[in-house]
Amino acid sequence: MKIQRVVGAMAAVLLATLFIITASSSVCAQSTAQQTDVKEDETNLDTQLYLIVATNQPVTDDKLPASLDNVVKQLRSALPFKNYRLAATLINRVKNEGRLDLSWIGGPLAATAGPASPATPSFSQFKVRSVKLARNSAGDSVVQMVGFNFGARIPIQTGPVAATGGFPTTNYESTGLGTDISIREGEPVIVGTLNVGPSGDAIILVVSARRTTR
Repeated sequence: MKIQRVVGAMAAVLLATLFIITASSSVCAQSTAQQTDVKEDETNLDTQLYLIVATNQPVTDDKLPASLDNVVKQLRSALPFKNYRLAATLINRVKNEGRLDLSWIGGPLAATAGPASPATPSFSQFKVRSVKLARNSAGDSVVQMVGFNFGARIPIQTGPVAATGGFPTTNYESTGLGTDISIREGEPVIVGTLNVGPSGDAIILVVSARRTTR
């Protein structure tokens, strides 16, 4: 009888152990399946940065994209400049909650005393620490740009052209803007205005962003 009881007890312990192992395997399998079902957010956003130069000097081409009509109306009603020209349009794609960082060399952003020269380009940089979709208090879709930063090094002529026909004396001055903004999806928004150079010109930063359809 004692032997039978011992055997029975051992069988019960073995069954309990098998049950625990089976249950643990089932929980692990469910956990693995749940992790597999979680898909990474693959949403991307297209961003547009427009650099508009505001000036009282004559411009050869003052035509701006139709998408900026409302922006230009705001500028004309708020700023005392006669003309506006588009200096650059930067289109970039960024993953939702991703970052954006680019640098480029372009022509002078401010008016110069003489014709633009390859020897006096402007150096610009545009950064956003995080671009992500969100909802505002009204439930509208917005794009948050955390750590929005634009900077430029602009050539400023500080001396006359040499009698031998060489280049004038030029110094580079830095200008820039940093902020955190939230904009409605697909709507161009004026981020800021930067005065540049002794000419009194200004750089207007306009940005828009919207999720991609493909």
